[in-house]
Amino acid sequence: MRKKVKKLGSEILAARTGTEGDKKGLVLVAVLWVVAVLMIIVATAGQTSRLDTKVCRLVRTEQLRCKWSCRAGIETAIGVLNEDFRESDSLTDLWSDNEEDLSNIKLEQCWFDVMVVDEASKLNVNTATKEQLLGLWYMTEEIAEAIIDWRDKDDNPQTGGVEGGYYENMPFRYTIRNGPFRTIRELLLVRGVTPKLLYGEDTNFNGQLDYNERDGDKSPPPDDEDDELDEGWIAHLTCYSYDTNKDASGNNRININQANERQLERSLNINRSHAKWIVENRNRQNNRRYGSIADLINNNSSKEPTRGSREGSDQAEPLDLQTFYQIADKITVDNSQKIPGKVNINTASEDVLTALLGGDEAAEELARNIIIYRAGLIDGMQSIAEVMQAGTMKIDTFKKVAGYITTRSDVFTVRCVATADRSGLSGATLQTEAIVDRSSTPCKILYWYQGANN
Repeated sequence: MRKKVKKLGSEILAARTGTEGDKKGLVLVAVLWVVAVLMIIVATAGQTSRLDTKVCRLVRTEQLRCKWSCRAGIETAIGVLNEDFRESDSLTDLWSDNEEDLSNIKLEQCWFDVMVVDEASKLNVNTATKEQLLGLWYMTEEIAEAIIDWRDKDDNPQTGGVEGGYYENMPFRYTIRNGPFRTIRELLLVRGVTPKLLYGEDTNFNGQLDYNERDGDKSPPPDDEDDELDEGWIAHLTCYSYDTNKDASGNNRININQANERQLERSLNINRSHAKWIVENRNRQNNRRYGSIADLINNNSSKEPTRGSREGSDQAEPLDLQTFYQIADKITVDNSQKIPGKVNINTASEDVLTALLGGDEAAEELARNIIIYRAGLIDGMQSIAEVMQAGTMKIDTFKKVAGYITTRSDVFTVRCVATADRSGLSGATLQTEAIVDRSSTPCKILYWYQGANN
């Protein structure tokens, strides 16, 4: 009996031992599977990480190439501007019409395109009158007066404008400038000015109606789907333009408010009778000075010199139109080296010229005539008087705008877009914008932005 019990106990113990052994085996197999799966995950993660690192390195390299390609594009444009003849500036110059040097240029696995815009082709927001501002599309009296209040030095608001108190009581308050705009994007701080008004539909500034700029609200920017490009105010306004107070030869202009008869006669190569009249007529002005060079002429001015002036008479003879055309680019009423706010009639768009001339239908027709006339010129108008000499503008109109126009420019916006070339596919893209002043050597950078379009 004891033998049977002992035998049974041995069998039970053996059965238990076998079961525990099987469990340990299963656990070992499971652990091995877990280890194998983890090894696969680690290997996959490592491979993905290496791939991500390579992609990041590639993108970073492309961005770096685009950055220096943009810099190369800016420097190329500056070189073209420096080589440009300064007698006048028009849309036929190489800085404006030069696909060979500025379009689709290959550089170190990148392609770049450069666009140069004359800042003097726009209205200067620091000098434009209320009437001129109202000549722009979508401009209201309230916004125009708010712009004037922003730039003036006093705290007295225009009828529909606002001064510092308005901005200081906003949820995120800030201080009004009460001085000249320093960048054109500063307009966004003025009451009523929105990004849509400033940038319009052309947010990449290429001057073309791209697909995303005519698809409504499907993709930014929002647009009206009318298949017409709204460039926004940024295409028509500037705060950088000025006129260097020199003639086409680079000589300082003669101030007709200060020069005496002898200086006028010698410097302008005019008859003594005309020089004498300029001085005597100046003394008869209300404040004993000319407000504009156009004050030398009027509707009664003769077209050609009179007999007395041709013969060298000592008697004062009113200036005739022919003589005025000859000296218009050589004279000034201001001693400043730089006169801000001048609009280049050779490069200004029809919209800008219309606003400059008053914004009505007559101004629109006159602007169109100016553009038609200059389109037939090889080098543009050489003097502001030519716009009147050509018959496109009457004397009365010329007298109103003579102080606002020029035929030469020194400040330009240069935009460069660089795209990395990835085996025939487009890679990273970068845009750079610089505003350059070529009147000094080396060229002075007034504004620089690299990155997003706006």
